[in-house]
Amino acid sequence: MKFFPENAALWGKPSQSSTYAGSEPEFALDGLLNSWTHTNEETNPWWRVDLLKVYRVNRVTITNRPSNADRINGAVIRIGNFLDIYSNTICGVISTLAASATATFSCGGMVGRYMVVHIPGNQKILSLVEAGVYGTLAGPAQALLVP
Repeated sequence: MKFFPENAALWGKPSQSSTYAGSEPEFALDGLLNSWTHTNEETNPWWRVDLLKVYRVNRVTITNRPSNADRINGAVIRIGNFLDIYSNTICGVISTLAASATATFSCGGMVGRYMVVHIPGNQKILSLVEAGVYGTLAGPAQALLVP
């Protein structure tokens, strides 16, 4: 089993539901604390990273932006093998996260190719400064589950 102490998301492909003013989904993986992703105000905004391989995810880290920090409140973190957000398993919920703070969520070895952060509801904006996914490559049996 190969353990990845580094952020597996760095080798993945990020995307988001929409992009506001050039705040691209890649900004959550650039290692910089002065850039962040930003969706338009919309219903159920999301940010997703395709890890390109199936992982057994031990933990996820999320770093919040320095301004308008309350926008991330209520965000849901999911791990799974499905492009459909709601088909993936919930790893954690961000009830509150202070400005510029980083939170760690234990995912207990959930298996998946995708890590998704989304905020349920109307007129929501999702912004992330950084996102991390840490774990091990899943075995061949789990890899076959990828649709």
